[in-house]
Amino acid sequence: MKKNMTGGEAMALAAKANGIQQIFGIPGAQIYPLFDAFVREGFDVIVPRHEQTAGYMAMGAAKSTGQPAALAVVPGPGVLNATAALCTAMGNCSEVLCLVGQVPTTYLGVGRGHLHELADQAGTLKSIIKDAVRIDKPENATAVMNAAFETMSSGRPGPVSVEMCWDTMAQNWDVEIGAGTNQINKPELNVGQVKAAAKAISRAKKPMIMCGSGAQDASEEVLALAELLNCPVTAFRSGRGVVAEDHPLSVPPVAARVLWEDCDLLIGIGSRLEMPYMRWVSGTAYQNKPMDERTLIRIEIDPKEVERFVPDIAIVADSADGCKALVSELESQVNPDISRRDEIAEIKVKAWNLIQKVQPQMDYLKVIREVLPRNGCYVPELSQMGFATWAGGMPIYEPRTYISEGFQGTLGFGFPTALGVKAANPDRAVVSVNGDGGFMFCAQELATAAQYGIGLVTLVFNNNSFGNVRRDQQMGFGGRLIGADLKNPDFMKLAESFGVAGYRVSTPEELKPVLAKAIDNNKPVLIEVSTERGSEAAAWEFINMYDSPNL
Repeated sequence: MKKNMTGGEAMALAAKANGIQQIFGIPGAQIYPLFDAFVREGFDVIVPRHEQTAGYMAMGAAKSTGQPAALAVVPGPGVLNATAALCTAMGNCSEVLCLVGQVPTTYLGVGRGHLHELADQAGTLKSIIKDAVRIDKPENATAVMNAAFETMSSGRPGPVSVEMCWDTMAQNWDVEIGAGTNQINKPELNVGQVKAAAKAISRAKKPMIMCGSGAQDASEEVLALAELLNCPVTAFRSGRGVVAEDHPLSVPPVAARVLWEDCDLLIGIGSRLEMPYMRWVSGTAYQNKPMDERTLIRIEIDPKEVERFVPDIAIVADSADGCKALVSELESQVNPDISRRDEIAEIKVKAWNLIQKVQPQMDYLKVIREVLPRNGCYVPELSQMGFATWAGGMPIYEPRTYISEGFQGTLGFGFPTALGVKAANPDRAVVSVNGDGGFMFCAQELATAAQYGIGLVTLVFNNNSFGNVRRDQQMGFGGRLIGADLKNPDFMKLAESFGVAGYRVSTPEELKPVLAKAIDNNKPVLIEVSTERGSEAAAWEFINMYDSPNL
């Protein structure tokens, strides 16, 4: 039945029909009717202090839950402020819906200079995200929104924006809002591809599995394949936790690099395979296929991805479907080497002992892991602590509990993304671990945490510098420092000014009880960890491993 409503209400209700109940965003002139609809329709609206945070919060919510999450911003500079988060969400395959305003209908494309006008807003966004569409007629709101959700969730997940013109959003229309969509398009399994892959795997002596973000919802299926083959499973950033990293077959990057030497077949599952083919090789020249003699099999939902990096055998499929099909095909064909677990266990211990030199980061990570529950979420930052986790210094036990920025390497993403993770998972422990440089990108969002009671535990490792920039300039540019050293505020006074509890510690032993109490209290808290400038050991020898580590 049709109902008289504003275009903004039609937009909101079409999103709600698709499961959106929580919104991160900032109201403004072109989207007042949309925010008014949020209020009237009972949405959970969180208004941060910057549009980039709205984007990061939506990304954190989507990445941690595996469900679409939404932000709402004004057009032009508003949505452009959010594009760092949107391109990061595209890079790490997050289902983010961006609801955005637009100039009045008659001003579209004329370049008159209306408020927040862009020459081609949708075109600009399409160059960054998966798609950008417009609801021209509110009567089409359901159809357009459902198509946006289908695009967002089908194939390789990614952000989609839906815009509406100012006048369309403000006017009243007779509209019928239909049901949302559950349509997620998956490639049909090619039996020939599966059989060819199974045949190659059955001949392999020392296979290995490598997971990416595309495997996050295929944990059981990946583990079943690994256990059938009795082979190691590894991941870099976005594939962490697919197989619990205390499982005998799960190996961190350093151990994986050692095992790589004897690996004769690699199965990549929802992964760009950045470690072996970008970080474990020298040089920066692009190669569109492996240059070694190992057999490469990729289970990949995006057919374009297997053209960017061409495997010997491609299974174009959802990760869970591909793994299931391989297990079914291989059950009667494989005779795994039962001695491999002993070899893997020995290498894991030696690799773990080797990376203990990355101090003081490893000692702090040990404390955090001891205090954080198995299902607690860890959100790193581009920092000395973050790089130590890339090297495997923080074991991850469950899918979607290590929330990475992916290949974009977005400095400043950590704290605002963690706010979104916690807002979407209020009953789970969430820890945001930042350097002082990255934290200051969005430090004002302490106000958001305080205003909405978001119980995020935020750690800031304060070395008064962009630590990695400083080291690079010292090592590669004759020690000529520029933009590396920072003058920071008093973080305790900063926390107090926002009404957030603040604690300062300087050792792992001091951190442990403070962190445990903060997690238990489930209230916003800032913990500053004071460190000496330049004191951290670099983790890079355990990330860019051209040569196998000497265990």
